[in-house]
Amino acid sequence: MYDQSSGSARPAGRRLVAGAARRDARESTLFTFDDALGRNLHTRLADQIGIGILRGDIGPGDPLPSELRICDMMGVSRTAVREAIRVLVGKGLLESKPKSGTRVRDPENWNHLDPDVLRWRLEVTDLDAYLKKLFQLRFAVEPTASALAAAAAEPADVEKIRLAFARMAEAPNEEAFVDADLAFHRAIYVATHNEFFWPVAQMFALALRESFRIGAKGSHRKRALAEHGALVDAIAAGDAEKAHAAALKLLGNAANDLVRLCGRDPFAAAPSRSGAKAAGARRRAAANAKTRTTGG
Repeated sequence: MYDQSSGSARPAGRRLVAGAARRDARESTLFTFDDALGRNLHTRLADQIGIGILRGDIGPGDPLPSELRICDMMGVSRTAVREAIRVLVGKGLLESKPKSGTRVRDPENWNHLDPDVLRWRLEVTDLDAYLKKLFQLRFAVEPTASALAAAAAEPADVEKIRLAFARMAEAPNEEAFVDADLAFHRAIYVATHNEFFWPVAQMFALALRESFRIGAKGSHRKRALAEHGALVDAIAAGDAEKAHAAALKLLGNAANDLVRLCGRDPFAAAPSRSGAKAAGARRRAAANAKTRTTGG
């Protein structure tokens, strides 16, 4: 039997053997335990498979090996395999059907706000691409969250934001500054009293740490503290417009800090003219917000 679809007389059976060999090599990489991973067995297994899926070792629509084959390759029980698969199904990465087995779902079905999925994403994604997507999300939601917090925050909410701000001002080192900064932004999202914003705050607790860690290394802390102070004052005053502008100004300068500190422009890699225009619009909006709040 020969492959009639190509100009060569290469046997189709040989092509199938080569494809099977590539699949076996991929599976041997994916289904091999990383001893550095901790926690219990099925969680370790879910970590290993989840990281492999996000890395692209097995693509959307592709089937996982059978439970017995995974058990054989990894030396684990069927119970551990089933628990790991159940975890990954719950996160949207896999789907299991009686006749088609367990397959990887398309990325749009994954729960990208899940803490484990975020952690796996951090391990396999290029930092520049990761930071770009984070800033796109922050520009989209953070000014609005700040405005909503100004309208909805109760005294206890404002106190939490002020406490986090005080911790930023008194931070003895970069790590303490980053922890306080994360708490500051999380408190703003919680102060919206909109539970649909709260998962974003939880996600940022993990996802923004690297970005904040880079920004904390600069000599701009005095300016950053002033910007955070302006934001908390606007929220405390119940001024939604000023809170929106203050958040936009803060974000614009944070993006510029990444460029200045490590040459990373969160919007430089826009793949299209429309993306470049959107990045320019965001910068102009941040500049306008800065002009409106100068002296306030």
